[in-house]
Amino acid sequence: MIRRSLALATALTGVLACAAPALAAPGPANAPLIRTRPHSSGPHPDLANGTSTNWSGYAATGSRFTSVSASWVQPTATCTGQDTWSSFWVGLDGDGSDSVEQTGSEADCSGGQPKYYSWYEMYPAYPVNYADPVDAGDRFTASVTAGSRGSFTLVLSDTTKGWTHTVHRTLRNARLASAEVVAEAPSTMAGPLPLTDFGTVHFTGATADEKPLGSFAPEAITMAQKGTTLVSVTPLSAGTDFSADWHHS
Repeated sequence: MIRRSLALATALTGVLACAAPALAAPGPANAPLIRTRPHSSGPHPDLANGTSTNWSGYAATGSRFTSVSASWVQPTATCTGQDTWSSFWVGLDGDGSDSVEQTGSEADCSGGQPKYYSWYEMYPAYPVNYADPVDAGDRFTASVTAGSRGSFTLVLSDTTKGWTHTVHRTLRNARLASAEVVAEAPSTMAGPLPLTDFGTVHFTGATADEKPLGSFAPEAITMAQKGTTLVSVTPLSAGTDFSADWHHS
């Protein structure tokens, strides 16, 4: 697991989310959810071994990336008595860098009931949740684009419900070191949370810098904890399409 500095941890505890989370996450003072850099289950935090305790998907590195985009269908959360979390997103940075600029959707379980919503995040700041309705089966399209002087445009559309959010933010220290399309187990400052059984999420049209994501030979990432595979990914089809399959919480 990545070890954050005391200074970063102190700074994060002073940042408030701009919208209330769908449900309270466990941890000190019900700390807000964060979608973070990948936590490696091996010795390297840059996913060199192709596994992570909180990410599964594809991450392209080895270049300076200025845009990423993809579409997906919001999966159905299968809920039991346990509170669980899962998110699906596109982003820049995160693999080998200290920030992640990202937007996506969420499928959580609270009190045995599914909770669906959407958000954007400029990690290490906490996420901002959108109030628009989200249901299983909704089709999302998303993009993150870097401009000049640290500017970013994050666009998320629920084409089933007919709403779109376009957000402009600035993060001057972003390295633009990676582009990724990811299914994640969200975290608190204590680490990854229990993962929702989301079945399968299908990502299509994944691009980086307006080229198929596969043209950058991206890393295929398996989510695994303590030797147990939580989420696996299928090979890229046409360089742009893949599925992430839930196996275990």
